[in-house]
Amino acid sequence: MKQRVLIFIVAYNAEKTIESVLARIPSSLAETFDVEILAIDDASADRTFELGHAVGRSGRLAFPLRVLVNPVNQGYGGNQKLGYEYAIRHGFDFVVLLHGDGQYAPEILGELLAPLAAGRADAVFGSRMMVAGAARRGGMPLYKRVGNRILTWAENRLLGTALTEFHSGYRIYSVEALRQIPFQKNTNDFHFDTQIIIQLVIARKRIVELPIPTYYGDEICHVNGMRYAKDVMVSVMKARAQQYSIVYDPKFDCAPQTAGNAHYQLKLGYESTHQAVLDLVQPEHRVLDLGCAGGWLSQVLKTRKRCRVHGVDTFALGPGVVLDQFVEHDLNAGLPPLAAERFDYVLLLDVIEHMHSPEALMADLRVAMSRHPGSRLVITTGNVAFLPVRLMLLLGQFNYGKRGILDLTHTRLFTFRSMRRLLHQAGFEIESTRGIAAPFPLAFGEGRLGMTLSAINSFFARILRSMFSYQMMFIAKATPMVTQLLDQAQVASVDRASEAREPVRSPAMPLPALDRAA
Repeated sequence: MKQRVLIFIVAYNAEKTIESVLARIPSSLAETFDVEILAIDDASADRTFELGHAVGRSGRLAFPLRVLVNPVNQGYGGNQKLGYEYAIRHGFDFVVLLHGDGQYAPEILGELLAPLAAGRADAVFGSRMMVAGAARRGGMPLYKRVGNRILTWAENRLLGTALTEFHSGYRIYSVEALRQIPFQKNTNDFHFDTQIIIQLVIARKRIVELPIPTYYGDEICHVNGMRYAKDVMVSVMKARAQQYSIVYDPKFDCAPQTAGNAHYQLKLGYESTHQAVLDLVQPEHRVLDLGCAGGWLSQVLKTRKRCRVHGVDTFALGPGVVLDQFVEHDLNAGLPPLAAERFDYVLLLDVIEHMHSPEALMADLRVAMSRHPGSRLVITTGNVAFLPVRLMLLLGQFNYGKRGILDLTHTRLFTFRSMRRLLHQAGFEIESTRGIAAPFPLAFGEGRLGMTLSAINSFFARILRSMFSYQMMFIAKATPMVTQLLDQAQVASVDRASEAREPVRSPAMPLPALDRAA
């Protein structure tokens, strides 16, 4: 069965060129593909719709043509959304974006479709910059060539890509790839093309570039260059900032989904909560890791520190992770019976902020740990008073994201003071408190830049912990319960009375009457 291709023509005031563009679509495509053409006139002020419709009725085309018209102008991006939705709704395999002004050559469609048909790409972009001098010879104005190269260089740097051109409007998409990205959330303006590239990159889709001829005629450009450049850079920088959980925009939330807690990464070799715990836990001790994610830190404690480690989490352990015991359990339902055993360390790392009721969890932990006076609780969480969060709040931003302090899954946010209060109210005695730097090496790599930024952050966190700490770490022990204190008092009274060789009187026994004669 032939693969189905929709050639989608975006048209606006294109009465002079629409017939020519349709006529230039090569009929040879029918040998390989099942082709249909869709043209959407975006509320033109001329006769674009009428002329396109007339061509469709004339029978001169090799392929079926459907011409639609928007009663209200949707914008360049908004018009694309309609075409891609049409392709999805009607079950096409690929959708070609072709401009109605004739700027891009329909004659090379077969070459552009080849990588998609062979399964080697999820999107193919025609590039006017791949062949040196081609854009100049095709009449692209100097200011556009320079602007194109500057913007493309900046976008490649920020997104980690190596495209020769971000701003070509000649594109073919796999419809399956479009289904997996939220293109409907993109702008209706001209930088829609940039936003859809960002989405494809985040979604890890394969983009192939092929050279195309450049043609600039007397078509009217509707793009405000300076505004377009600003919009493009704002979109790219926002997507980059979202990687560091500085901002959150749902249109860029399209990374492949990971199973369970697979998105949590082990952070060792630089200042982090994981490294701090590894340094703290003594060899050959018993450890209970509540909310152990994939169990990666627990595995390190087993192998490097020879600890006996028991884990609890909602999701299964990661591949190859083996602990002494693992219980699949949701801590929002309370502690598992395992928690009543004796452990030297109970780890609650970046878990408390996910709880529906942190107070209930801490109360249960206090009961369980108070039976074992030598047990220590190690608890970490994000510091919502971290300086960047404060600055964003000052600017009117409080953006939740996929990771970090403002993770979308967090139900509670803490400062050092509020965490200290939670522990005290739950009946824990805090033995030490520490501020942890942001995991810059995770974002920038463990080279000089990442390690230097981490060291600087650490230095300031020691000076002003509440403002410069990305995370906080508390070590605490459970104070005895009232019932335990009463039992201890009774035992101590018996011991004390035995030492004094005096009988222990029951409070219910009356004291002997005093001898009044004496």
